[in-house]
Amino acid sequence: MQRFGTLSFGHYGPLGGGRQLTAADSMLQAIDLAQGMDELGVNGAYFRVHHFARQQASPMPLLAAIAARTERIEVGTGVIDMRYENPLYLAEEAAAVDLISGGRLALGVSRGSPETVVRGYEAFGYTGSEDPRGADLARRHFDLFLRAIEGEGLAERDPSSPFGTGATGRQRIEPHSPGLRSRVWWGAGNRDSAEWAGRMGVNLMSSTLLTEADGTAFDLLQAQQIDAFRAAWRDAGHAGEPRVSVSRSIFPITTAEDRLYFGGRQDGDQIGVIDGMRSTFGKTYAAEPDVLVEQLKEDAAIAAADTLMLTIPSQLGVDFNLRVIESFASHVAPELGWRSARA
Repeated sequence: MQRFGTLSFGHYGPLGGGRQLTAADSMLQAIDLAQGMDELGVNGAYFRVHHFARQQASPMPLLAAIAARTERIEVGTGVIDMRYENPLYLAEEAAAVDLISGGRLALGVSRGSPETVVRGYEAFGYTGSEDPRGADLARRHFDLFLRAIEGEGLAERDPSSPFGTGATGRQRIEPHSPGLRSRVWWGAGNRDSAEWAGRMGVNLMSSTLLTEADGTAFDLLQAQQIDAFRAAWRDAGHAGEPRVSVSRSIFPITTAEDRLYFGGRQDGDQIGVIDGMRSTFGKTYAAEPDVLVEQLKEDAAIAAADTLMLTIPSQLGVDFNLRVIESFASHVAPELGWRSARA
């Protein structure tokens, strides 16, 4: 593990006791938290994307705002659901954010996770999927998105246009960010999807759950997935080394308040059914820092990945989350090989 950041679900709504966290609160607090993390040298701030839910649904304005208020931190998604996206519009927005940030965008995309509605992407106007989960639609959109950010000409120029130069041929979308292609990640929930990402030559975001459940520990399943991804990358002849991230719920307990919230939260892997498939969910780590270090050193997937994303309880506010993150950065991450973005 060389880098770590946070993965925020961006929940908002009632907090209990008559308190309310609004959508505006959620986004403004995310900006403030990212600024604090940037000062600490944390490497990334990433956001889950869900539609028809009280979470982040339109991440690009938020990422642009964070990029404009920070200097080093990577900004990204984990993940954008490609079933819901206009590929060319997403390519324009992603290029704009990448340029604003100076090449700090880590754009995680995938088929997406189960939503709160049935085939919600059809309400967005994207129909024609023959797959009950829309995987065929997501990959068609992703293929066109990649062609767009690679700079392929996608629309015929009009030589008679008063706004053109009289040129002919096909025009690429604008703006264009030349390095963006290398900063695209695919969120994979199983080995087949990870191998496909390797063949496509994009980075890997290994999911917080895996649609596999054969009794193997979650971290070992995930490490096997990472190995399969890297083998597929090499076999496809791609140059360089791809990046790989994994997500974990990790809470260093250093205060009585930490113990109140997270004491007793240490649990094992969970098996359940999601989207109609038996799946394995990773465990929560919550302990004193020295105990966490030893536990995390034994996590095979954390050892195999270069980036660790900490899922954070964003509803608890900026100060609380920043203290948890600072505790991890001070007492745990350096023992796992972390390199501060300030270094």
